[in-house]
This record gives sequence, C-alpha cells and structure tokens, in this order.
Amino acid sequence: MTHIIEARNVSVTFGSGATKVEAVKNVSLTLAEGEPLGIVGESGSGKSTLARVLAGLQPPTSGEVLFDGKPIYKGNKSYVGDERHLVQMVFQDPYASLNPQLTALSAVAEAVRIHDKCDRKSAEAKALELLKSMGIASMDAAKKPRQLSGGQRQRVSVARALSANPSVLLADEPTSAIDQSAQAQLLNLFRGLLNQGLAIVLVSHDLGVIRYLTKRVYVMKDGVFVESGNTESIFNDPQQAYTKELLASIPGTLGVAARKKLQG
Repeated sequence: MTHIIEARNVSVTFGSGATKVEAVKNVSLTLAEGEPLGIVGESGSGKSTLARVLAGLQPPTSGEVLFDGKPIYKGNKSYVGDERHLVQMVFQDPYASLNPQLTALSAVAEAVRIHDKCDRKSAEAKALELLKSMGIASMDAAKKPRQLSGGQRQRVSVARALSANPSVLLADEPTSAIDQSAQAQLLNLFRGLLNQGLAIVLVSHDLGVIRYLTKRVYVMKDGVFVESGNTESIFNDPQQAYTKELLASIPGTLGVAARKKLQG
C-alpha cells in the first residue's frame, strides 16, 4: 500500500516553563492514497493540532511529516511548489474561513484563479460547477456567507478546497457546527469524493461520523494515540478503557451496547 502522507514521531509543544503545553506527543500515522482515515478524541486531545501539522499549517516541535515519501518542509515553508495544492484543509468554523465580503461564487472563483491561473470568466464557470456539485444552487452562489446556512457555508468551504484538485482533504470537525440533516448531506458528499479517489482525514469527536465514513481510525487522548486500527474492529471490540468510555458516551443502540460491555 502506498502512503501518500506519513507522520513520524511528531510532537508539538506550545509555550515553555510553567505555561508549557504538550499538545501532541511523539505520534506516528500513515494515510494511503484514496483512504478514508479517522482521528477521534475529546476536545483538547490534540487531534486538531495534529491535523494542522499534517496540513503544513503548524510546524512540529520534533518529528516530521512526509508527502509521497518526501519531507513537506523545505526550510520554513511547507508543501512548496506543485505540492501546495495537493493537500487542502476544511476547518470547523466555515464562517471564519470565508471572506464575509465575497459571495460564495467569488470566494471559490478566487481560489480557482490562484490554482488554475485562468481568467475570471473561466474561474467563475468552474467555481459554479464546483458549487453545484456541492449542492449549492446558482441563486445561493450569489449570496455572502452571512446569508447562507451553516451547512451551506461548510459546503462552500469544501468547494473552495476542491478548487485546488487536491489528493488529500483534511476535514477538522466539519460537521460539529451544522445540524443533522446538513451533516448527512456533507458526509454523503465526502463519500462521493472518496469514490473519486480523494483521500480524506476526518478529525472528529463524533464517533458516529467516524464510523460512517472511515475504514481506519486513530483514537487520541492527551496528545497520544491510545488505540488504532480497523474502524469496525475498534467499534465492536475496543481494547483500551478510554475507547470504551468514548463508545459508551454515544447516544442510541451503539452506546447502549458499549455501556453494557463497560459495566460487564
């Protein structure tokens, strides 16, 4: 199996002395081409920091990240040259990641022009197609972020990320700020992207979302991986107490079964 991304012994420390925080502690992971991979854990577990490291937005304190077998950093810059467009990130808060002064169409067209180096008309045509593929109608493409629902804003953010024609999409809590109907729509869109060969790293505290989309998962607690492996195997037979507690917190039948196992 070819690894498109590999993290080796990555640590991230913020501050020093009394304010020192070890957000990520000596973790390693691999992502295969076209793979749906999950990183799950509670708030503060370090999963979002790790996602930013994989995206090249947060340099590790130690360790390294490889893309196609090569370090992502050249000097102090990550994903230099042609690699820049191949790894894209979708953030938890779509409102904060979109320019409030631009319409959805303009926001995506701007990204298209940067990556494709084309004229405005061509960029807008491609942007409109991307937005339509995300379920954003022409009339909504003409709206600014504040005029869109949370689910629509998140799908605009995904369309903007896809404008770069990436090989990897890092999605950091993409469903946490939207309602259940919008969550289902977004996850189905992600499934369609996986079918097209895109690799997706889904970072979430929501185990239901992780189970729906991913085939392999890393469980993170206090900056380290406490368990990893096939998603179904971990859900059906978790080995670590922390994973069992996470599963037991899920509403519905899955949580009931996990709670019985935890008590038994």
